[in-house]
Amino acid sequence: MDDERAQNYGNHLLIALPSLRDPNFERSVTLICQHDDDGAMGVVVNRPSEYTIGEVLQQMGVASDNETLKAQLVLHGGPVHPERGFVLHEGDRPWESSLEVGEGLYLTTSRDVLEAMARGEGPQQALVTLGCAGWGAGQLEQELVDDSWLLVPGRRDVLFQLPLSQRWQAAAGSIGVDLLNHASHSGHA
Repeated sequence: MDDERAQNYGNHLLIALPSLRDPNFERSVTLICQHDDDGAMGVVVNRPSEYTIGEVLQQMGVASDNETLKAQLVLHGGPVHPERGFVLHEGDRPWESSLEVGEGLYLTTSRDVLEAMARGEGPQQALVTLGCAGWGAGQLEQELVDDSWLLVPGRRDVLFQLPLSQRWQAAAGSIGVDLLNHASHSGHA
């Protein structure tokens, strides 16, 4: 376990196994954005919220003529800070408050990225989420041992190109796992 605890799972996808019955994470795909000795933080990338980006921009007082952007669904990023917005995006432009998740992949919490997106000057590939997921020190590692999650390297196609409904199975399929044929219970031999 000590070797596993020393691992950094940033820029990896956590795929909920069928045995995970937590309603916040059942059939979810979560990108781990930060992981260290103090815990982990990520955003769920396959759960639509009831909001669109247009509604979020309107609430922020930001105008946009981009109907495609305004119609894009905001994702439910997790149960922690559900009122807070997170933008997961590609690019190399610096924003006021960005965390580098992987090479050319960032999580930004500042308003400036949404304002740029509204003007058509933002990142080409982006997801907007409300809320995030968090794990205390050692919690994620224990959940991996308990067979709650499958861990795979981050995949940009899963994050930005696939329809939300296909991301869970596709993420697991990237390492040859078919979740639809996976046992819905867990245990240890």
